[in-house]
Amino acid sequence: MDAKVQNYTGWQSDVIVDMIKRYDFPYITLNPGASFRGLHDSLINYGNNEPPMMLCNHEEIAVQIAHGYAKATGKPMVVILHNLVGLLHACMAIYYAFLDRVPIFIMGATGPMDEARRRPHIDWTHTALVQGNAIRDYTKWDYQPTSIHGVPESFARAYSIMMTEPKGPIYMCYDAALQEDPLVEKVELPPAEAVKQPSPMAPDPAAIEVIADKLIKADNPMFLAEYTGRQEGNFDKLVTLAETAGAAVWDVNNALSFPNKHPLCLSMDKQSLKKMDLIVGLDLKDWEKQLTELNSTTRELELLPPKNCDYVEIGVAEIGISKWAMDYCRMQPCSVRALGDTSLAMPELARIIKAKVDSNSNLRKKIEDRKVAIGKRHDEVWAKWQQDARKNWDASPITFQRLAMEVWDVIKDEDWVLSANNLKHEVRKLWDFDKPYRHPGVELGTSTQIGISLGVALAHRDKKRLVVNIQPDGDLMFDAGALWIAAKYEIPMLIVMHNNRAYYNDWAHQIRMAKLRGTDEAKAHIGMDLFGPEPDFGALARSLGCYGEGPIDKPEDVQPALRRAIAEVKKGRLALVDTITQHR
Repeated sequence: MDAKVQNYTGWQSDVIVDMIKRYDFPYITLNPGASFRGLHDSLINYGNNEPPMMLCNHEEIAVQIAHGYAKATGKPMVVILHNLVGLLHACMAIYYAFLDRVPIFIMGATGPMDEARRRPHIDWTHTALVQGNAIRDYTKWDYQPTSIHGVPESFARAYSIMMTEPKGPIYMCYDAALQEDPLVEKVELPPAEAVKQPSPMAPDPAAIEVIADKLIKADNPMFLAEYTGRQEGNFDKLVTLAETAGAAVWDVNNALSFPNKHPLCLSMDKQSLKKMDLIVGLDLKDWEKQLTELNSTTRELELLPPKNCDYVEIGVAEIGISKWAMDYCRMQPCSVRALGDTSLAMPELARIIKAKVDSNSNLRKKIEDRKVAIGKRHDEVWAKWQQDARKNWDASPITFQRLAMEVWDVIKDEDWVLSANNLKHEVRKLWDFDKPYRHPGVELGTSTQIGISLGVALAHRDKKRLVVNIQPDGDLMFDAGALWIAAKYEIPMLIVMHNNRAYYNDWAHQIRMAKLRGTDEAKAHIGMDLFGPEPDFGALARSLGCYGEGPIDKPEDVQPALRRAIAEVKKGRLALVDTITQHR
């Protein structure tokens, strides 16, 4: 035997564990697979299961838990996906993570690239050339080192790319043979003092000066904020900037960027857009959905701001554009486009504006008058929302507004967090989102809610916050086994089922088509309904080790059930209350 092999001190997969520990990842989610058996053994027996592994019953859920955790904390988790097949299982979740700009350190594995070492059949059918190609169009970077010496540098580079704005998932693929070979020589890790990611990029100072002048000169300016709330401190920075500039704020809700009860908040008030003469996008990707009125039947759009409205933007959306997916949305022509980090731009804008306003009494009065006018409009809109919430108050099944208020009444004195779904924005009209951690942003579509919510709940578990997941029924039917993960790893969360017994978003589209074409609306539910039989979600929760109650279709029965469920959550359990809601 070669002398080097005789004197080995471990296994090559130990080096990967060293890098995981060097970068302080909090958890590892995975679904088991033989392609990373070497790494798995090293994680347990060399790394002492630190960070702890979490077994997930589907690769999508493994990615989504990391997705929710990163949205809530800004910190990435590791996800390990088995070979080509596990990677393909996870594709949809990885794509959503890319769209949502969340950092996830995804590790994969492949059967030995050395043909002589492949097991018959299985190592051939589960190996690709090159495996990362399957997700290359919706990850920030992928790499497959060819020797153990390539692991540390590529790992460090991947982390840096992942955490640089706009953040996103990366994929590292480790050959099974590379993992399983003995470690016969020392492999240098990055020096301990090496920074893990570059500092943020500041926008052009000249462009910020121009934007500050535009904000001062405008009569009705508005900030349109999308991802800026993801960064720690930006919630308060935007409050300071809006108050200094005397400008309204519309929070797009892919992150909580601004308190919804602040007098300068005009989120979701489309009528206010008709008066705006300046709109400043802050880390914004989707201008069009906010600024237009959509006829969902004909696909026709009405632009709401006046023709003379000026548009400027600060952010990094241009850097993260995919060459494949069209998630970048329609391009908004802007008179100024400042490429850079809003966490640096907002304080600088506030400083410039304050200096100019403090030295000019006329400007000071103009700013104050604008704030009064915006505050008056905010109060009018808020009052109307409260009035609208009382409509059909006693209806059964339960209205969205009634359910939102019943939940609010039992959680408002708790230290609460809303995980993702917001009942078609009704909770934003009725709850008080007063702290930046209250809501990490809305879900991304069917089969994303439960996994992301578990990640959010995991992020807040040690802080003893009450995480509330308003859970659509169709979404849970995709990933019902995710409830078992919460029971196994004691992730407390309150699930309030928003159960309309249908995939109703598409049902509504079929109703639109029927009306347009003069066909039978009564058939619109075909291929959309979740009844005959109706899933018993309370029983499902109990069967997987959680607390479950319901179904409940009478509004007066909701609060007592929620209080019983919250008592179970405070014991460290996931508790589900199945409420039957109206179609909408």
